[in-house]
Amino acid sequence: MKLLIDGNVLLDVLQKREPHFEDSSMIWKMCETGLLDGRVSALTFANLVYVMRKELKPETIHEVLTKLSLIFSLEDLTAADINTAAGMKWDDFEDAVQAAMAKRIHADYIITRNVKDFRNSAVVAFTPKEFLARQTNRKLR
Repeated sequence: MKLLIDGNVLLDVLQKREPHFEDSSMIWKMCETGLLDGRVSALTFANLVYVMRKELKPETIHEVLTKLSLIFSLEDLTAADINTAAGMKWDDFEDAVQAAMAKRIHADYIITRNVKDFRNSAVVAFTPKEFLARQTNRKLR
């Protein structure tokens, strides 16, 4: 199953944000072990650097991004993604870019903690907690 992972989910793990750390870590682990095909936008990587630069040295940022690229596939941001997102006319342009990319790469779901911002997305968004609950329910059937 192919998932587009939003930056807030990655930051939950990298910054050990409670109460989201456990569920986001589980998504991360499922991608790391190959149970899920986790994809991350190049835009997300750029945003992670912007956030982390205040907390980490450049060498550490490079190490973190290298490790992330071993777990998640990096998806290029295209001009078509930008054009599609602009045409969506969402309040949050970055979320529109993520939604456009998710559709282009044929992601099954977007995993984010900002589900409400993706209510008009062609690709359904779930929080890590919601996604994990759905997977558990499927296994119980």
